[in-house]
Amino acid sequence: MMSLTPQIFLMALFATLAALPQLCAQNVSLTAAQLNRVGQRIWQNECAGSVAGLTSWNSGEDFASLGIGHFIWYPAGQRGPFEESFPALVAFLESQGVVMPAWSKGPCPWKSKSAFEAEAGEARQKELRGILSKTVSLQTAFILNRLKAALPKMLAATKASKKVKANFDGLSATPEGAFCLIDYVNFKGEGTAKTERYNGQGWGLLQVLENMTAASPAAFAAASKAVLSRRVQNAPAARKEQRWLAGWHNRCEGYLRKL
Repeated sequence: MMSLTPQIFLMALFATLAALPQLCAQNVSLTAAQLNRVGQRIWQNECAGSVAGLTSWNSGEDFASLGIGHFIWYPAGQRGPFEESFPALVAFLESQGVVMPAWSKGPCPWKSKSAFEAEAGEARQKELRGILSKTVSLQTAFILNRLKAALPKMLAATKASKKVKANFDGLSATPEGAFCLIDYVNFKGEGTAKTERYNGQGWGLLQVLENMTAASPAAFAAASKAVLSRRVQNAPAARKEQRWLAGWHNRCEGYLRKL
């Protein structure tokens, strides 16, 4: 695996920013230090900032959650309503010169949470945690790429395109607002997938932007909490999503903090 020097870190993130006009166009850009904080905060939000949390399988889920963004990885033959993202991360890391193990390039080799946890201390997961702990900057760049691709998809999927774009542009004009967009698109997706709906209502970035009352982090925090509360109300009872709501709301409160 390649060594990620500070120079490679900066090159990867600045290259990504250069391809993200929405995040840099309004006289405010994310510095290398701010980008580092974005990655560290996402890691904290998803994994409590721990190396052990980089390979997880949450209770009640049918997939592994890996990396700083808890990217989804389904076992062979298993698919759910949520978009799989770990295979795309593997491809991205390889495109940046990271050598990935052959077994990481197919479906998740563990069929269940119990099988996954039984091997938590074994060679494969140790190897994966080692790679993921050394590629935080590249994983941040991968999430930024997802945000870049999200805006046109969201605008095509809504009748409130002017409001959505105005809120997106307003948020991207400040580091704190940009963090809201980056973190939430990784947290709950773009909101454009038809499979990611309960009772016809989504919970992604699109739905938050549609429900904002102003283009500010405070309005984003309030709208994201409302959208997630609606998701839990609409969720099938068997999923018991109420258990996650307090944690989700706490994460949304973090959008009020300085980056």
